[in-house]
Amino acid sequence: MLLNVAVIGPAHALKGEVRLELRTDDPQGRLAPGTVLPVQAPRGQDAPQELTVTRLRHDGARWFATFAEAPDRTSAEALRGLRLLVETDTEEPAEEDAWYAHELTGLKAHLLEPGDGADGGVAAGRLLGEVTGVEPGVAQDRLLVRTPDGQQVEVPFVAQLVPVVDPEAGIVLLDPPGGLFPGLGGAEEVRP
Repeated sequence: MLLNVAVIGPAHALKGEVRLELRTDDPQGRLAPGTVLPVQAPRGQDAPQELTVTRLRHDGARWFATFAEAPDRTSAEALRGLRLLVETDTEEPAEEDAWYAHELTGLKAHLLEPGDGADGGVAAGRLLGEVTGVEPGVAQDRLLVRTPDGQQVEVPFVAQLVPVVDPEAGIVLLDPPGGLFPGLGGAEEVRP
């Protein structure tokens, strides 16, 4: 699957450098010099099928790149709006418990229930809703779940609250505190 790692912004200076709007947390790995990236153009815009990164730099606030196919400002300006893509199917996962948002979207969210088998495992209980996306956060990401009655619940994406993620089975099992989902236990007691 192709994922967007950056959108090319305006040209910067005279030697073909462009500003990048990043969509990745690893720009130095994804956009390393020598990397050839597939390109997606907005409708109606002519574009090369791929671009080769020749230089990548960070000025402390913004990222800039140059490409072999755009050696001057005029050709660099023509790249504005193009999306730089990366193929994810050929990569090995960085972590065992790491997922892309598209792998989680559409999964059914069920309440975690103790299993009744001899192995003491867990089972899927009551349907809580469907995962509609992942919201990035400072401390942790939040799993967005739409309940059957249309409410959106944000579940902190931590192992204690989301102990099982099984994209192959199409489910996530949640162990939410009381009050997080409508009709599921009372809110935690507030102490003075």
